[in-house]
Amino acid sequence: MCTEPASRPPVAAIKGAAVSHADLELTAMDGNRLAAFLALPEGRARAGIVLAPDIRGLSRFYEELALRLAELGYAALAIDYYGRVAGVAKRGPDFPAREMLQHLDIDEALLDAAAAIDHLRAEGIASTVFTFGCCYGGSVAWLAAAGDRELAGAIGFHGGLGTRGGKPGPIERAADMKAPILAVQGGADPSITLEDDAAFDGALSAAGVEHEVVIEPDAPHSFFDVRHEEFAEQSADAWRRALEFIEQHS
Repeated sequence: MCTEPASRPPVAAIKGAAVSHADLELTAMDGNRLAAFLALPEGRARAGIVLAPDIRGLSRFYEELALRLAELGYAALAIDYYGRVAGVAKRGPDFPAREMLQHLDIDEALLDAAAAIDHLRAEGIASTVFTFGCCYGGSVAWLAAAGDRELAGAIGFHGGLGTRGGKPGPIERAADMKAPILAVQGGADPSITLEDDAAFDGALSAAGVEHEVVIEPDAPHSFFDVRHEEFAEQSADAWRRALEFIEQHS
């Protein structure tokens, strides 16, 4: 499991920042209806960011992350993957994510991400758009850059790199990626090894894709969580790198 019901982004709120937010319902190209959460800054957004969640789907963690990004001047749109099997209603902490994971198809998740990208552009919210995800969402964020979308960049924290349901993962699709890539991985992650990280780094280099693969020392999977106080330094570094990446490519 990535986040838990008590998980929150290890990012302090900015007091006094003017932010609005709303629950949305989007429609993907295959007709799927999906829940989404949009957070907007006051005035024109500096860029748009589509947040791709871990296997829990849209949760309080990603709503909070969207709010923190909006406080910094970005329009952030967090999406859900389970519209096809669980509907668009709000879910409680007892949602059986592990059980529902078997219904997740990476290609369908990418259609959901595309719907969010299109929404930010079609509504005039932002023309410059990034994808940003954790765990499963890291895979989605990077693979979105391998599609036909003109993304400004794709960011993943402790993102999965291998195949998903027998379909090519980020390592195999590296040569198709058309946007700059930032990967911030845990150095002590048992599920995503240093060998995996090196393979992704090498594949991106071989393809000539602008990228940076960062290894946070001693950090486990899902280190970016306020509950993990012992990894606060790694979390702060990951957050700083993400913001610098967005600023650089906006």
